[in-house]
Amino acid sequence: MIALSLAEIAAVVGGQTHDIPDPSVQVTGPVVRDSREAGPGSLFVAFVGERVDGHDFAAQVVEAGAAAVLASRPVGVPAIVVEDVQTALGALARHVVRRLGTTLVALTGSAGKTSTKDLIAQVLQRKAPTVWTPGSFNNEIGLPLTALSATEETRFLVLEMGARGIGHIRYLTDLTPPKIGLVLNVGTAHIGEFGGREQIAQAKGELVEALPEDGAAILNADDPLVRAMASRTKAKVVLFGESGEAGVRAENVRLTDTGQPAFTLHTPSGASDVTMRLYGEHHVSNALAAAAVAHELGMSAEEIATALSEAGSLSRWRMEVTERPDGVTVVNDAYNANPESMRAALRALAAMGEASRAKGGRTWAVLGQMAELGDEALAEHDAVGRLAVRLNVSKLVAVGGREASWLQLGAYNEGSWGEESVHVSDAQAAIDLLRSELRPGDVVLVKASRSVGLESVAQALVEAGAEGEVAAR
Repeated sequence: MIALSLAEIAAVVGGQTHDIPDPSVQVTGPVVRDSREAGPGSLFVAFVGERVDGHDFAAQVVEAGAAAVLASRPVGVPAIVVEDVQTALGALARHVVRRLGTTLVALTGSAGKTSTKDLIAQVLQRKAPTVWTPGSFNNEIGLPLTALSATEETRFLVLEMGARGIGHIRYLTDLTPPKIGLVLNVGTAHIGEFGGREQIAQAKGELVEALPEDGAAILNADDPLVRAMASRTKAKVVLFGESGEAGVRAENVRLTDTGQPAFTLHTPSGASDVTMRLYGEHHVSNALAAAAVAHELGMSAEEIATALSEAGSLSRWRMEVTERPDGVTVVNDAYNANPESMRAALRALAAMGEASRAKGGRTWAVLGQMAELGDEALAEHDAVGRLAVRLNVSKLVAVGGREASWLQLGAYNEGSWGEESVHVSDAQAAIDLLRSELRPGDVVLVKASRSVGLESVAQALVEAGAEGEVAAR
């Protein structure tokens, strides 16, 4: 964060200083909410959670070097006391962002936000110092903490914005007003909370409504609900996609033998070829979105294509591919899941399995519940199970309770029987099954909503390969 005195921070957040001998002391380190991250010059934000009260760690963080605590009550050490810590954190972020004057890029969408954010960050970083959202730190707490990590040297600030209801993105854009706003897609993630795709579109479109006249709205030309958002912004509209009407588009889209997308990138300033390191055709749309942002910020087609071709995944458990010494490939995409990302991951698995199939390898889809689908849950899980069969996935392992059983039932009704699809009770049962059945050349996809915790399956499989537990069959 930029250096600010405790007196300045208190004025910005409307707080009262307590136990601060010298209000001119500056916060020169990061703003943190985890006491373990506190260090010299930091500001510790004391949230009260369901299980842990941050105020209990106040003395510990000051001992570690923190300049003060942002708190809702006096804590016996240097503190700025406010009525509401979250509101104060947002006010501090708003002040710092406006003072810095960096170009702020915000993005939202039902699927692919984090992967696209990582691509944008890696492309823009080649042009100038860039700060971006770590992982999926995209809510009313994570977003201001990310914004506060920017410094005087930061040229671009890339912020992922999530929403679970109408008004959420409007709140986030008020804290950190964007110059460029990107909407990737409108899908069915959290549809149980929103009530329908139209309501999701209404919420996502709040991002483009917040843009200034001299800003840019980057919209997916291939998604009708996103494209319709052009009427909701006073900013310049830039379309991306595979549509011929998109200013930034892809042609000659294909997958390599290992399932990595390749295409020709077209921008208003020229064209250049891209071969990505990431896996799955769905990354083409993500790459085009990143390219549209980069082009708007002055990068050439050649610069963008080179950066996209060299970019990797910066966030864990998102199509994280590990090739084991015994020839088994583990694809850990277990961070989260919704119908759109589940379909994309299955198609990526099918593509990755083509090369291994010729050598006798098989494809395994280890799938769990997609959460927050409301009344659509049965139909969506059934559809994913059916898709696994249509894509000729060798074996579906549905893990968990009722929703997982719907995955397996969908596969069965589509024409899978016997051992081609199986329903197991939990992650350990899946691990036991896979350890006994995997053989060299197999490709295993692990994916479910974050609450299911299927990353433990992927991690166990990777560790088993490292320890040589699975012999060649």
